[in-house]
Amino acid sequence: MEMPSSLRVGINLTTIETLPIYLAAKEPACRDVTLAAGKLPALVAREVHVATHAESQALGFSVANPDIRVILTVAECSYRIVGRRSAGIANASDLRGKRIATIAYTSAHYYLVKVLRTAGVSEDQVSVIDMAIEDMIPALLRGELDAVSIWEPCANDAAEALGTDAVLFQDAALYRERLNLNALAETLDDPHKRAAIVAFVRHIVRMAEQCRARPSDVKPFIAARLGLTEGKVANVWDQFTFPGCIPSDLVEVMSEEEQWLAQSQGRAARTRHQIAGLIDASVWQDALATTEPAL
Repeated sequence: MEMPSSLRVGINLTTIETLPIYLAAKEPACRDVTLAAGKLPALVAREVHVATHAESQALGFSVANPDIRVILTVAECSYRIVGRRSAGIANASDLRGKRIATIAYTSAHYYLVKVLRTAGVSEDQVSVIDMAIEDMIPALLRGELDAVSIWEPCANDAAEALGTDAVLFQDAALYRERLNLNALAETLDDPHKRAAIVAFVRHIVRMAEQCRARPSDVKPFIAARLGLTEGKVANVWDQFTFPGCIPSDLVEVMSEEEQWLAQSQGRAARTRHQIAGLIDASVWQDALATTEPAL
C-alpha cells in the first residue's frame, strides 16, 4: 500500500533503538518518507510530523507542549550503571557518596535514581554530574568519576574500557527506556497526515516483528548504518527489545516517572489521568487493523 502523502520523521541518527524505523523507511511503499535528525524539539517546532524520543522526554516537553502524543513504543532498552571497583563499589549501596555521571533529566538519570532507591540511597546522597557522553569514559578512566549511568552502546564501551575494574548494576524489571514515536494532536487531527502516519506505523510494526524474529538479518544493517562493528552490536543486542506497540504498562511507567521529574524540576506533578492523555493508542490500533503479513 502506498503512503497517502509525504511524511517527515525526526529520529536520533545514532541509536540502535531506531532500527525498525530505518528498516520501515527502506520499504518501497515508504519512498515518500524522509528521515531527518531531530527529536521532540523538531516536532514541537513543526519541522517534522513525527519524532522519536524516550518517554522521559515526552514527559518533560509536554509540560509546555501538552498536545504531544506518544503513538508507538518502537524499542525498549535495558540500562546498566557501570562503576569502578577501585572506587570501593561492589554493591549498589556502595554508590552512596560517589561521583556518578549521567545526562540530567533523561531516562539514564531516572534509571540511576531507581537503582539508588532499591539500595536505600537517596539521590541527594550521591554527586550526580551532568556530562556529555563523549566525556564520560575518559573521566571514568582518569578517576574523576566513580560510575556512569548511560544507555547502550555507551555503557558497554565503559565496561570494556574499565575491564576487570568494572562493576555493573542492571535490572530490566526495575526500569527499561521506552523509545517512542511521538506526534502532535493537531497533526493527528489532519486526515491526510494521520493516514500517512498510520501507514508508516504499520511498516514499523512489521519491521519490529522482523527484529524480534530474525535478528541475524538486521544486525549487520544497523551496524553499517551507525558505523559500528557487528561485534559491538552483537555485544549489546540482548539489551534491546522491539515491541512495536503501546505497552500495557506505559501509563504506569510514565506516571511514576512524572513524580520524580516534577519534583526534580520544582513543579506540580500531573495526575495519572493527565499522563494517560499523552498516550494515543489509536494510531497503532488503526495500523494493526491493516497490518500485512510479516516478511
